[in-house]
Amino acid sequence: MRNFLFSFIFLITACTPTSAPAQNTANNSLEPYLTATPSLTPTPNVLVIFETPIPTATPFVYTIKSGDTFSELAEQFKISQDELRAANPDVSPNSMSVGATLLIPDSSAPLAAAATLTPVPAPVTQAVCHPTADGGLWCFALIQNNTPDILENISAQITLLDENNNALASQIAFTPLDMIPPNASLPVYVFFSNTPASANVQVQILSAIQSNASRYLPATLNNIVTQIDWNGLTAQVSGQIHLPAESTAATQVWVAAVAYDKDGRVVGVKRWEGGAIQPGGSIPFSFLVSSLGSAIDAVEVLVEAK
Repeated sequence: MRNFLFSFIFLITACTPTSAPAQNTANNSLEPYLTATPSLTPTPNVLVIFETPIPTATPFVYTIKSGDTFSELAEQFKISQDELRAANPDVSPNSMSVGATLLIPDSSAPLAAAATLTPVPAPVTQAVCHPTADGGLWCFALIQNNTPDILENISAQITLLDENNNALASQIAFTPLDMIPPNASLPVYVFFSNTPASANVQVQILSAIQSNASRYLPATLNNIVTQIDWNGLTAQVSGQIHLPAESTAATQVWVAAVAYDKDGRVVGVKRWEGGAIQPGGSIPFSFLVSSLGSAIDAVEVLVEAK
C-alpha cells in the first residue's frame, strides 16, 4: 500500500499574534485501489554540481506606478531584465498592478557586496530530469532551507551538459511558491525542448534572500487528503486553507504540491491558486498533481498567503 505524506506549514504573519495558532488538523486516509506495481520510467544520467550561491546585495522595495514597464525599470535601476525577473518570480512583466511592489536588486557596488555579504545557505539536495515523449526534458532541483527564517525570491540556473561538459542549454528556474519556509524544501523546475535524455545537469543558486516574512500571513492547511491513483501517475490533493482570526485578510493564496517517487526523487509539481480569505475564515482546495517520471509514492503540500 502506498504511503501518504501529509504536511502543513505555518507561515509567519505581518501582524504576529500573541500566541501560535493551534494545529487543528485532521488527516483522513483514503485507501487506493491495489494493483501490480507499475514499472519505473527511466531518467537521464544526472551530475549534480554544488556551487556556492552568488552573493547579492540587499534589494529595496519599489512601488509600481502607472506606466511602469519591466524594461524601463531595469534600465532605470541599471540592472538586466533577467536580474529583475529573478528577484520577482511571481510578477508577470506583462500584467504589473499599480500599487504592487517589486524587489530591486542593488547593483551599485557589486564588488564590495561580494566581498562583505555572506551567501545564503540554500543547498541543492537533488537534481533530476525526466524525458518527455516529444524529446524534451523536465528538470527539477530540490532546494533545502536550513535557516530559521523564510527564504524568498529563490532562483537557480539549470544548465544541461553533454559528455564533454559542453553546455547544451541553460535556463533560470523558479520555485512554485515565492518562498521556502524554515526547515522545508521546494524544487525549482524548468522545461527544455529538443534535448537529449543523456544530458547531465548542473545547478547553481542565483538568488535566495532571508526574510522576516512580514509580507506573509499565517495560513494553515487543514483536513488534507491525498489519494494516489492505482498506477501512480496522478494524485488528487484536497483540503482547506485557514486564516486565524488574529490575521489580516489574504488577497492571494497559493498551495504547492510536490510529488516524490519511492526513492525520494521529485517527479511532479503543481501550484493551485486561490482567492481572498477573511480573518478566521477558510476556503477549500482540490487539484491533481501528475508524475513526469516514476510512480508517485508521496506528496508534500505547502501553503503561501499574502
